[in-house]
Amino acid sequence: MSNAPRLTALDAVHRSLGATMTDFAGWDMPLRYGSERDEHNAVRTKAGLFDLSHMGEITVTGPRAAALLDHALVGNIGGVAVGRARYTMICREDGGILDDLIVYRLGESEYLVVANASNAQTVLDALTERADGFDAEVRDDRDAYALLAVQGPESPGILASLTDADLDGLRYYAGLPGTVAGVPALIARTGYTGEDGFELFVEPRHAEKLWRALTEAGAPVGLIPCGLSCRDTLRLEAGMPLYGHELTTSLTPFDAGLGRVVKFDKEGDFVGREALRDAAGRAEADPPRKLVGLVAQGRRVPRAGMAVVAGGAVIGEVTSGAPSPTLGRPIAMAYVDAAHAAPGTEGVGVDIRGTHEPYEVVALPFYKRRK
Repeated sequence: MSNAPRLTALDAVHRSLGATMTDFAGWDMPLRYGSERDEHNAVRTKAGLFDLSHMGEITVTGPRAAALLDHALVGNIGGVAVGRARYTMICREDGGILDDLIVYRLGESEYLVVANASNAQTVLDALTERADGFDAEVRDDRDAYALLAVQGPESPGILASLTDADLDGLRYYAGLPGTVAGVPALIARTGYTGEDGFELFVEPRHAEKLWRALTEAGAPVGLIPCGLSCRDTLRLEAGMPLYGHELTTSLTPFDAGLGRVVKFDKEGDFVGREALRDAAGRAEADPPRKLVGLVAQGRRVPRAGMAVVAGGAVIGEVTSGAPSPTLGRPIAMAYVDAAHAAPGTEGVGVDIRGTHEPYEVVALPFYKRRK
């Protein structure tokens, strides 16, 4: 079996644009095309175009599709209206997070589950196993879709010039079938940047045509291609968790401050219910470490795994860190002891190679777009 990374349908396009490529979760993906800072700022002020075809699409269909997903995931999926989407998680029996997901309800008995690239096989295996006894089919559709995202304040105008779909009526976390530049697509108002934007699910054979049409339509308003590097700094500024950093199997949703995604009041049992009920009780009685934002007083950049310190003691750990183009200073997300989690807490630092660099504790997110 070949260990060569998988290529997206847009691989030749990325190489023709001079992209710096990297192996990400078994896929050869564009890290950047030019300046990461320019790509980041384009998304914040104009628009950026991303290839996200490494994400894992899993289709769940059948009379009991909703019941299966309510059993397999922690959210109330049966309560999602057709045409809407929900952010949720799939957990182990012990409450540990296997992945965070977006689930789209495409029809009365059809759902599209979108998993992180690194966890797609894990999620597929878990859903397949949990489907036992349900009149529902779990289908691996990773090869059936290419996924393009256009993100940024100019993205509604760019997309509107290429489609007759009712974008004005398309709310955040909703999706509708439509045609973009003559290409059939699922048009979703979702994204991972903190900006308004759209994710377009299409057949791989149409990906290049759509990329070129979006590039052409976006050129007059400053749209540029963007790689995974700026996607990471954008999601970090927006305070969005990344699996493997803020979310892991050793954390429950309550440990991650995302207990709101767990719906105990839905019908029927679900995997991890008992462990999560216990985790919720523990979190209330003895708050776990809290996910906070840290803004550097100096110039040194914190990285995942570095210790957060106060008064000579370790009080937490950095989960993600990077220079913030928007704030002009290094930032980080970190889990810290509840006693040091309040915004404005004094005397907190990050141990960067033996030096305790001063940081300000702030509430997440670091950046919120103007509505």
